[in-house]
Amino acid sequence: MKSKGLLVVISGPAGTGKGTVVTELQKSGNVCVSVSATTRQPRPGEVDGKQYHFLTREAFVQMIGENGFLEYAEYVGNFYGSPRRQAEEWMQQGKDVILEIEVQGCQQVKQNYPACVSIFILPPSEEVLEQRLRGRGTETEEVIQKRLARAKEEIPLSKGYDYVVVNDRLEDCVAEVTAILQRERDKAVSEG
Repeated sequence: MKSKGLLVVISGPAGTGKGTVVTELQKSGNVCVSVSATTRQPRPGEVDGKQYHFLTREAFVQMIGENGFLEYAEYVGNFYGSPRRQAEEWMQQGKDVILEIEVQGCQQVKQNYPACVSIFILPPSEEVLEQRLRGRGTETEEVIQKRLARAKEEIPLSKGYDYVVVNDRLEDCVAEVTAILQRERDKAVSEG
């Protein structure tokens, strides 16, 4: 019988390269990334089911009532959440499911699914984080400063995660996360 996949939470401040790490992990073929649901309006170019599942507020609230989310939160007047059904189907198929979510969401997932594996991605330094944010060229100075302030609040919360990985070189970071997932799979098999 095929073993059940892992539920993996990956968090970290904006600019740490979480999204790039997750994209690299997907290339293994055994990793699925949960697509979050939201009540916000799609931005130009966004496709329902790709960047987000776009739901009405009523549909989202109904899913909350049906325990349809692994975690959810309201942020700036809109709901965001990780749908439970698809993640559980993938795990039953033996695939690891990654939730790339905020620290608060991780805390909810740990309460609802204690066996989850949580990984916090850190930048090598605040200076490198600032360089990465500026290098994007997509955000105003005000947004960059807000993201840096938020990072200073989030980094100490990394203590609540199972693993902390520094993303200095992408290849090394991906290799370290891959090794963590393999260790956790092996542990689950030996305990199962």
